[in-house]
Amino acid sequence: MNESVSVQELGGVPSSLRVAIVTETYPPEINGVAITLSRLVDGLCIRGHRVQLVRPKQHASDSPTRSAGFEEVLKPGIAIPRYNGLKIGLPARLALKRLWEMNRPDVVHVATEGPLGWSALVAARSLKIALSTSFHTNFHSYSKHYGAALLQKPIVAYLRKFHNRAQGTMVPTESLRRELEQLGFRNVYVVSRGVDTKLFSPSRRSEELRRSWGADERTLVVLYVGRLAPEKSLPVLIESYAAMRRRSCAVKLVLVGDGPERAQLAKRLPEIIMAGPRTGIVLATHYASADAFLFPSLTETFGNVTLEAMASGLAVVAYDYAAAKLYIDHDQSGLLAPFGDSAAFVDLAAGLANEPMLAMRLRARARRIAEGADWETVLDDFEKGLSRILQQTNAAYF
Repeated sequence: MNESVSVQELGGVPSSLRVAIVTETYPPEINGVAITLSRLVDGLCIRGHRVQLVRPKQHASDSPTRSAGFEEVLKPGIAIPRYNGLKIGLPARLALKRLWEMNRPDVVHVATEGPLGWSALVAARSLKIALSTSFHTNFHSYSKHYGAALLQKPIVAYLRKFHNRAQGTMVPTESLRRELEQLGFRNVYVVSRGVDTKLFSPSRRSEELRRSWGADERTLVVLYVGRLAPEKSLPVLIESYAAMRRRSCAVKLVLVGDGPERAQLAKRLPEIIMAGPRTGIVLATHYASADAFLFPSLTETFGNVTLEAMASGLAVVAYDYAAAKLYIDHDQSGLLAPFGDSAAFVDLAAGLANEPMLAMRLRARARRIAEGADWETVLDDFEKGLSRILQQTNAAYF
């Protein structure tokens, strides 16, 4: 029977859990999954839980980090084609089983669906350890962008089999929960995402950085942050930029990120500022130094960058789903195009080019909305989710 339990319905959380988190991506890798997991790990440690992080080695010279309440376990990995700097873990079922026999966690949380994640599922189930997963990436939606549309159904089947082996799967939005349930995923519940409003803030705006982009106070600086890859709908981004330039010549486009489309974009549109990958305060300064944020991707499970842009005080144009649907009130705190309606997206973006008062109004409201999306609430829900899984497992096995 398909069960959908809200984490708000759960009881108390144990004061100290032993949590093993298995992931194939983690900082210093730059992506939403890595950043989200880093925040969760740090938050659990601060709250007194003991965390064991299992991930692939990112470099041959990597050595595991250990501190009070935190242990890192590094496993072999191989590079992912077309994803420079990212690795996928190799199978490690027996090694994980031995590890958890010697030091048994209360709950295992598997964040990625690669060979290392599958090994963790099998090892945890064989030891009857409480087991949860999270659904971070729409791999089944990516397939059509890489010439593999016929693989969409087999990918969905694999993901369903993977996540249904756990006692529960965490997703960031209610709409994604409903979508996965329709695809046959069981025990799906929502644990949203947050944003660091101290890091991402309009106060980090830098006129010096804007001048380096060739922008002055009259220039509308348009920002995109994310992978420069086919699944991010970059043609819509470029079409939007062109439409804005037709309305006003005082428009600059800044792209933050890397990926397989970077070289082609730079060659085709040499006036675009290619800032490359950025993190931390430098990334936050890039956000705050822009005026508008365009995010035309249709493959997000959440889209952390939407919240980061809002917290930085930008006028956001996005499709009406994922984080944008949750946090943007159309024409009040941002602009929403119907899902997949690229013409509407382009029109909304173009309107910002010659309506400076609209952009200013959206920017102020966006920041106020983002201030309500704090990580402490997300951590509360994540803790409750782990507790729910533990309670279910104890009831079934003991």
